Amino acid sequence: MSNERGKDIAEGSSSVDLHHQQAAPSRYESQKRRDWNTFGQYLKNQRPPVALSQCNSNHVLDFLRYLDQFGKTKVHLQGCMFYGQPEPPAPCTCPLRQAWGSLDALIGRLRAAYEENGGSPETNPFASGAIRVYLREVRECQAKARGIPYKKKKKKPAQSKGGDESTSNTMHFS
Repeated sequence: MSNERGKDIAEGSSSVDLHHQQAAPSRYESQKRRDWNTFGQYLKNQRPPVALSQCNSNHVLDFLRYLDQFGKTKVHLQGCMFYGQPEPPAPCTCPLRQAWGSLDALIGRLRAAYEENGGSPETNPFASGAIRVYLREVRECQAKARGIPYKKKKKKPAQSKGGDESTSNTMHFS
C-alpha cells in the first residue's frame, strides 16, 4: 500500500508543480528584466552608489550617455565631410552611438519595469519630460547626421461627433 501511496504523492506533486510553473518569459519580458538589472547595477557602481528610491531623471540621462560608448550607429559630427550623407562613400572617425530607436525602446522597457517593481507612475524617472526632450534631440540629431530630415507627423483633425463618418474621409475643394 505504501508503494501506491508514494506513487500517488509523486504524481500529485508533479501535477501541482505544473500549475506553479510559468511559461517561459517572452523576449520582451526577458529584455526588460536584463535592462532593469543593468540599470540597477549602473546605480550601484556610481560613487557614491545611488539607491533606486533616490534615482531621478539626471541619473537616467547619465545612464543613456554611458550606453553611447557601446553603440553601433555611426553618427557624423557637423564638421565631418560625410555629415548629412545617408550612405557615406568612405569610413571616418566620427563616434559610434546608440541608435535613437534602441534608446526609445530601452526607456519604454525601463519605464514599465520601474512601475512593476513598486515605483509610482508619478515619480517614474523614465517618464520625465527631460527624458522625452533628450530622446527627441537624439532622434533629430541622428536624422540630420544621416541626411534624413525628420518630419513631424501632422495630427489628423478631430472628427465631429455624431456626424456622418463617410464625409470625414472625403476631400472637398472650393
